[in-house]
Amino acid sequence: MTVLEYLRDEARRTGTKEGCAEGDCGACTVLVGELAADGSRVDYRAVNSCIRFLATIDGHELVTVESLSGPDGRLHPVQRAMVDHHASQCGFCTPGFVMSLFGLYLQSSTPDRDQVLDAVSGNLCRCTGYRPIIDAGTAMARYPAPDTWSRTAPLEDSRRAALRALRRTVSLRLPGFVAPTTLAALAEALEREPDALILAGGTDVGLWVTKHLRELSSIVYLGAVAELKHVRRTASGLEVGAAVSLADGWAALVALHPALAEQAQRFGSVPVRNSGTLCGNLANGSPIGDAIPVLLALGAELELRRGAQTRRVPLDEFYLGYKRKDLAPGEFIVSVRVPAPQPGCRVASYKWSKRCEQDISAVCAAFAVQVQDGRVGAVRLAFGGMAAVAARARAAERSLLGAAWNQASVDQAAARLAEDFQPMTDLRATGEYRLKVAANLLRRFHLEQTGNGHITRAGAAVEGPAV
Repeated sequence: MTVLEYLRDEARRTGTKEGCAEGDCGACTVLVGELAADGSRVDYRAVNSCIRFLATIDGHELVTVESLSGPDGRLHPVQRAMVDHHASQCGFCTPGFVMSLFGLYLQSSTPDRDQVLDAVSGNLCRCTGYRPIIDAGTAMARYPAPDTWSRTAPLEDSRRAALRALRRTVSLRLPGFVAPTTLAALAEALEREPDALILAGGTDVGLWVTKHLRELSSIVYLGAVAELKHVRRTASGLEVGAAVSLADGWAALVALHPALAEQAQRFGSVPVRNSGTLCGNLANGSPIGDAIPVLLALGAELELRRGAQTRRVPLDEFYLGYKRKDLAPGEFIVSVRVPAPQPGCRVASYKWSKRCEQDISAVCAAFAVQVQDGRVGAVRLAFGGMAAVAARARAAERSLLGAAWNQASVDQAAARLAEDFQPMTDLRATGEYRLKVAANLLRRFHLEQTGNGHITRAGAAVEGPAV
């Protein structure tokens, strides 16, 4: 059962709507509150209830559009702003927009237009148009603070106490579902049932149920294991646990490499990034999983565990073929580790898709090039959408390694991409187009890093100074 099914069929909270049943339209958006590890606050995050399984929010607070109005029925500032700015017509999508904006309301006292756009990036409206909704989002903070659900709500003692009381000391067990609370218990559960489905964020698995109508096998959920929710930054690099959300995982990567900020923002909507996990994206192994090329370029490795045994595998050795991974039955990802940046290393990632927002990549490229005295001392070039798995471009790397960091060397490396990949043709792009895009993204990276060109908003490289 999904959270949406529970709300509409059991709780009769029908303000939450089903639009797409795949996490794309945002009509089903709700907020899930989780007590921070140190107990100091409740973290509220917008999620898609249509693809979130109900059992995964055990011990959490669930906030719907019905939760926002005061005891006397007075509208919340987010709702009031939507009314005053005429931001609703048919109203079907409106509860989802309200909840996405409410998530931003709790986080920012002065949200600007860019923050509003990001907050509603996963919400679609077919009749109102987005201008009045954006206006409401930028205005909502100017209304008087409500008696309920003010920005101090995440700090309220009563809410924190209620969530502390809900914390489990033993695993949640339901027919066909177990949520271990410790790493040892997780390893034991998977050793006992090695063919069980490992569930993390569910942003892909949810569609198996809502769209494919599949009956799932026995599920082992790793989201209740506190030991897997760590993000550690050390002198040697970054470690991100398997239960860390995409939102937090990408934030940690951007802190390490600020050039990845745009890629992080374009990786799904806010609700998708809040539910999905970074390691889940890696474990999925999709050829168009946009986190994989980035982490391939950065030289990441995985920590795997089976029973009491652990091992480390470089990410570029983990994928054996389409949906095939170096992962034994009962083995699972504990964390992904990213080396610390090296002096002189230039990093960038590009997502090429038909739409800027909420689209699957035709090509995703990520580059890490270390330049010393004008020559390439180390290079990792990774691409998604070019083969059955995301992979490094080994021939192009060999061409660049030791060469001068100039346009001629980059052009030679770009030509070698045809040795690395024979891209397929599908509904997103032809193979020929993909190969041309991949080559031009490498040229774009060089132009941006050397300052010899200017990249226009449309994404074309223009010789000469920036204009």
